[in-house]
Amino acid sequence: MKSGEFIEKVLPVNRKLYRFAYRLLANREEAEDIVQETFMRLWNKRKKLTEYRNIDAFAMIITKNLCIDSIKSRNRNVMDVDSPFNTKDEVSPYEKTELADSVMNARQIIDNLPDQQKMIIQLRDIEGYSFEEIAEIMDLNINTIRVNLSRARKKVRDSLTKKYDYELKRN
Repeated sequence: MKSGEFIEKVLPVNRKLYRFAYRLLANREEAEDIVQETFMRLWNKRKKLTEYRNIDAFAMIITKNLCIDSIKSRNRNVMDVDSPFNTKDEVSPYEKTELADSVMNARQIIDNLPDQQKMIIQLRDIEGYSFEEIAEIMDLNINTIRVNLSRARKKVRDSLTKKYDYELKRN
């Protein structure tokens, strides 16, 4: 694979890799380092990249493994993700605050999920990967992914419902 083809086929996954690494590591600099390391490894394997069916999935596998290695070596838990999000200008400050609180609550719940469920919900619901691609990235069968995704979504839904029902009753 020549450099032009590498730039065209591999570099566009940069943002997905960063979001995934950042979700797992909760550290901007460390996520950037992991993505850079991923691209270095992909560049070193550029002659064999055409052998892979899905280069995006291969890049995610490398990123996932580097993140897991980093977490293990630092022996720490993944903390809250504080990535920016966009809202429409016509939304009132009160609505923006409510939306920010809702997003923060959902992120905290997702961050407290088991690692496997957290990765699967990130890949499926945030990054938009198919079950087949997630199976390849995570090295799991599709039924396991579906079960974990269902459990993760149920946990998020139940936790948010409980929180907002409590807040409604309290007011």
